[in-house]
Amino acid sequence: MLEIGNRYRRRDLHRHYGGQWQGGISTPSAHPLVFLFTGETGEQYGYRDGWEPDGTFRYTGEGQLGDMAFVRGNAAIRDHAAEGKDLHLFEVSGRGFVRYVGQMVCAGYDIVPGIPDWEGSLRAAIVFRLVEADAVASAGQEEDAAVPGTTSTDASGSLWTRPLDEVRALALRPPPAS
Repeated sequence: MLEIGNRYRRRDLHRHYGGQWQGGISTPSAHPLVFLFTGETGEQYGYRDGWEPDGTFRYTGEGQLGDMAFVRGNAAIRDHAAEGKDLHLFEVSGRGFVRYVGQMVCAGYDIVPGIPDWEGSLRAAIVFRLVEADAVASAGQEEDAAVPGTTSTDASGSLWTRPLDEVRALALRPPPAS
């Protein structure tokens, strides 16, 4: 399995899991995964991804020309929890290599006007708010401890079974001071 901080050859990830070999969003059809790739090269397309002070990671959706829409990869990010797919974030780390940042959860998105596209025309871009899955899970467990008989995972401990609006509310809570 993937280890946070490790570097991987992107082509090896695709050989093992499948998915699109190019672009920022890869959706392997044979696995319940969505791979997100971020890096400085995206800035030429108006993408400015990065960590915010509140602990969220802002990730710009796909689409090089015109307004972005919820199709293909953008829909996959937005709908990942409902479709039972895990989001995994990678950062470009040298030619052909990526560094694994970790598993993420989509906590929402913003439609941001005035972002230039490939041709320099201004358009509306989709910018996702991602949070680390571990932070969401631990926040849910802390909340569950206060309510006897509740649980945040299924019997296997691997899937979040709460409604998406509850997961989103937990994801948007500020991280603990520690």
